[in-house]
Amino acid sequence: MDDRLVGMIESFLFIAGDEGLTLKQLMVLSEQDEEMLKRALKALERNYEETPSRGITLTLYGGTYRLVTKAEFANDIKRLLENPTPQTMTKASLEVLAITAYKQPVTRVEIDDLRGVKSEGPIHTLISRGFIMEKGRSEGTGRATLFGTTDLFLDRFGLESLEMLPPLMLEEEDDDGNTDLFMTQFQEAFAIEND
Repeated sequence: MDDRLVGMIESFLFIAGDEGLTLKQLMVLSEQDEEMLKRALKALERNYEETPSRGITLTLYGGTYRLVTKAEFANDIKRLLENPTPQTMTKASLEVLAITAYKQPVTRVEIDDLRGVKSEGPIHTLISRGFIMEKGRSEGTGRATLFGTTDLFLDRFGLESLEMLPPLMLEEEDDDGNTDLFMTQFQEAFAIEND
């Protein structure tokens, strides 16, 4: 394997940061064919995984290659990033995020109807945090804004694509016959991401 190509890919991915690069982008930048590039990516990944002293590794999320920190250093990194007022997500924001993830593209009115309450605040929060974004306009009267999830959403929840979302399961009905829209798996995934 060409060590220079492996180093070049590592440099490109480092500079790209959280955005990462697709295979096609790497092919253009490195001026290499797909097969050669895949072998170099595999060599880079193997180098990271076989060297315990390396704190980063190569991952593929949402069709994008990225350099990320290794999971075994999570607690150490947490000390660096600890904030006395950690940003947690409210139940309302989690509900809106779940609805958006499973029903996208979705309008605010559709989200409001599913939740039974207004969702403007949680939508603004999720947009500002980069988890959802405007994905166009609906057809028909009013041309309402359509919302969908972002690559950051996929990244933070460890998903390569939306097809990797867990199956939608509603929780048991409570004594009043109401059903909570949230599935436990989704809440647990977010709790782990914030730990």
